[in-house]
Parts: sequence; C-alpha cells; structure tokens
Amino acid sequence: MQRVVRKLTNTYSQRQVLGFRSYCNDRVAVDVGQPTPASHPQLLKDGEITPGISSEEYILRRKKMLELLPEKSLAIIAAAPVKMMTDVVPYTFRQDADYLYITGCQQPGGVAILGHDFGLCMFMPEAKPYDVTWQGHIAGVDAALDTFKADKAYPMRKLHEILPDMIRGSSKLYHNVQTATPSYTELEAFKKLAYCSNVRDLSVYTHQLRWIKSPSELSLMKQSASIACQALLLTMMHSKTHPFEGMLAAKVEYECKVRGAQRMGFNPVVGGGPNGSVIHYSRNDQKIKDGDLVLMDVGCELHGYASDLTRTWPPCGSFSSAQEELYELIVETNKHCVELCKPGASIRQIHNHSVEMLQKGLKEVGILRDVGSSSYHKLNPTSIGHYLGMDIHDCSMVSLDAPLKPGVVITIEPGVYIPSSFNCPERYRGIGIRIEDEILITETGYEVLTASIPKEVKQIESLLNNFSHGIGVDSQNNLRATSS
Repeated sequence: MQRVVRKLTNTYSQRQVLGFRSYCNDRVAVDVGQPTPASHPQLLKDGEITPGISSEEYILRRKKMLELLPEKSLAIIAAAPVKMMTDVVPYTFRQDADYLYITGCQQPGGVAILGHDFGLCMFMPEAKPYDVTWQGHIAGVDAALDTFKADKAYPMRKLHEILPDMIRGSSKLYHNVQTATPSYTELEAFKKLAYCSNVRDLSVYTHQLRWIKSPSELSLMKQSASIACQALLLTMMHSKTHPFEGMLAAKVEYECKVRGAQRMGFNPVVGGGPNGSVIHYSRNDQKIKDGDLVLMDVGCELHGYASDLTRTWPPCGSFSSAQEELYELIVETNKHCVELCKPGASIRQIHNHSVEMLQKGLKEVGILRDVGSSSYHKLNPTSIGHYLGMDIHDCSMVSLDAPLKPGVVITIEPGVYIPSSFNCPERYRGIGIRIEDEILITETGYEVLTASIPKEVKQIESLLNNFSHGIGVDSQNNLRATSS
C-alpha cells in the first residue's frame, strides 16, 4: 500500500510542472486566443494544434470524415455557443467535441464547412477593439489558415454570401444539430434542403470516427485518468479528517486542476450515507455521519479528453458487516465484467452479465425476493457502462450492441442504490455503492486505466487507517516521511 500511495502522489511530469511557471523565449508569439507551440511551449510541441494532437492528425481526421460523407454532400459544424450565467457573466466556455475534433479551435463564434471540392473552410469571428480590451485576442482568418491548417477561411460576415453557393451545389447536408446556429439554418438554401428532408445529423459520422481513439488520444486519456486517480486517492485520505461532502468535492477538484486538468468533467458526485443511493446526486452539502459510506463519482478533462471513475468507502476507516456484504458483491461484479471486456464483446452483453450477477447476489442476501424481480431496476436502473472520450458519455450515436474494437474506451460501473424507504432488511437501507473503472479495449483484451486506485476492502481500510493525513501537493514532505 505504501508503494501505491508513493507512486500515485509522486511529483508530476516535467511537462505538467512547467505549466505552472512563467515561460518565455526568443520567439515572438502571436496571440490567437488559445495556446500554440510559440506562446505555450510548456504545453505544446512544434507541429501540434492542441496539446498532444498534431496538425497531421487533425488533417487526417478531416480526410476520414470526407471519406465517410456521401458524394455531393456538405458537413456544417458550428462551435459551441457562449452560455450566460447572468446578463454580463458567462459560464466557463467548453468547446463542442465535434467542432474541436475536426478543427482544433477551442473558441466560440466559428462555423466550419467540410466539402469534397474544397476540404475544410472555416468562417471565423472578427474581434472588435472593445472586445480585445475586455476579453483578449481571438482566432481569426489568419489563425484558421496558419494555426488550424484550414484550406480556406473567411470572416463570419461573409458566410451569408459564400455558404449559400456551397449548399446549392450539394444534394445533402449534414450538420451538428446540438450547436446549430441561425447564421446558417436561416439561409434559404439550407431551408430548401431541410424542406426536402435532405438535412441530417452529422454525429452519425463524427461519433463513428471518435469512437476508436488514436495513440495520441489514448495518451491523453491515460494522463487524464492518472490525474483523476491521484486526486481521488488524496481525497479518500482527506475524508477521515474532513467528512463533509462539499469539502471532498473541493478537494478533488483542486487536486485535479493543480495537476494540469483544465476543468472537471462534471460536477463531482459526493454522496454520503443515503445520498449515495441518489445516482447523480450533486448537492454536496451534507456532513457524512460516522459509520456511513461516501460514494464519489469524479472525472476531469485534460486537453479535451475526459476521465470518469467512482469509488465508495467509509471515511471512518472500516466497513460495517452489511456495507461489506454489499460492497463485495459490487466489487466482484466489477472484476467479472472487466474480464469480459475484449474485442467482439459489447457493452450490452456485459450489462446483461452484470444484471444476472447482481440479481442473484441481492436475492442471496435477502434484498430481492426473486431473481426476476422488477424491484431490481429500482435498485439499479443504470447501464453497466458507457463509451468515454472527449465527452463523458461519448459517441452516443454508436449502439451499445456494437462489437468493441481495439482503441475504444468504456466504463465498467456496477452499483446498487437502496432507498431508505425500500422494503428490505433495515441494515441495508440507505446504502449506495458504485465502483467504476475506465477500460481500454486492446488487441488481446483490455487495460484498466484506473487500476492504480484501490478498490478491495482491505486495501481501502489500510489506506484510510494508515495514510489519512489529508495530504496533497502542499504536503509532500509528510508523505515522504510516512512512506519511508
């Protein structure tokens, strides 16, 4: 256990540490509104458009997309809109995954067009002096050509002049329905094709491409998983002395961001006691009672790629007999389902196996009356897992029946969520348990990307009782003393 703790909380890689230092060199960096190799050499290598992803890979993605698009068809992908928290305060911007995947542009306001005749054409916003003063520089036409390697680029004010001709030369349109904007949907040429049912959802193709990750993408996903594992491990160690949902949510977010994550993948689920039986509980405002479990479902985003894992543990340091009984059922289901992950299997098949195991186990402990009971779905209405990538629930257009292939990443997350009012032995009421791991499908089977964080009862109890010092990046000296 000492080796696990020491490994997980080790000093960060040189590339991550450099991200926290001011950096300058002799090159003059042009500000295009997002990091470039010239402006942020601590984050990007030469030839990369976004950290870890080269311009060659972005160009290859566009080529593959055009190969999927039918002849005489056009793809329109708009950037995500800016969402406002108040009339003058925006929420932190997050780029649409499809737009980012194709263009590499992390900024709002643009529309990208893919066509067989011209490749990638980007319509870019134009910054006004007032906007630059208040919000800084943004990527424009020059950045589209030089940074994002578009084949053509125009200012957004030209869209209504140029795009209609492109549309009129096409028999079918595919667009990102989630980010559709009136800047093109109100064009007469677009409306005409839509009236004839010749406008389709582009995600049928983008999700197909994004489903199987490249080596560069997998490298980022492994880093994202590693950051989340380190952060959650330190939060587990923090929980014995700080048993408050809000404090644990703050702790895991701090530990993720200080390791280089740009944001959390979602609001952390920190459910203490009966709150753990609420599947996507997000209030995080309660004290965790002594003897209760806490369920934490967390994930972060690193340069556009997400992580997602869950652990459940007793902050007090020991499981009760009822908690351990249910926990062992969930952890055994988790391990069995992980073993089923291989090329050719499907999430649906793995899910069906998990239902059989959990129904049988819950009947044996007296929570379910019979294996076929419909009450099971009240205790676990969730799937065993989902695809993972640029989005937490990634590639939703790919069926859960699709045979898994090498390079696909999924989650395996069996759980049981017993409401306090459920008709079962009282000792089980109000218990919520989930154990979630990230699984990469390989040529020969699988790799668990979150294997470094403990999930066995004895490991968890040892961690909590021997290493609960509330340590983090500010307490490395304490860690070294403990593990020496």
